[in-house]
Amino acid sequence: MSIPTSTSVVESAVIKAPLSHVWHHIKLQDFSNFWSALKSSQFVKGTSDETDVVQWSFKDGTQLEVKQEEHSTINHYITYSVITAKPELSYSSVLSTIRCYAITSGELEGSTFVEWTGNFSSDADAGVIQDAKFKRRDALNDLAKAATKK
Repeated sequence: MSIPTSTSVVESAVIKAPLSHVWHHIKLQDFSNFWSALKSSQFVKGTSDETDVVQWSFKDGTQLEVKQEEHSTINHYITYSVITAKPELSYSSVLSTIRCYAITSGELEGSTFVEWTGNFSSDADAGVIQDAKFKRRDALNDLAKAATKK
């Protein structure tokens, strides 16, 4: 019997770098430049001109094709979905969003708050949610290292 679980995950971090330094990295095709779990990230050739699809090849052999669903340089967020996976995923779908906010006052003024959410289909189990949680935490840690490099 499966364990009932929430089908969403929210991870966040404060990165001690200005918004412009963090936002610069938030492009699907550039994730391998900061995320240590990725071997490569590149545009998929042959997709329509109106669709941005990027293949993420992970060091463990997993390959995901992610489609950019939404992007705002004004509000500093990107939303993407997984459209294909090798090996096949154990759930039907996931829609993820990364949002960046400038911290404008207080001790951490000049830093950036980053939130990375994932909303999974109802067939995702607790293991999927936990895996997504820890992958996002690791990626946010890697993003912080990349954004704070001089």
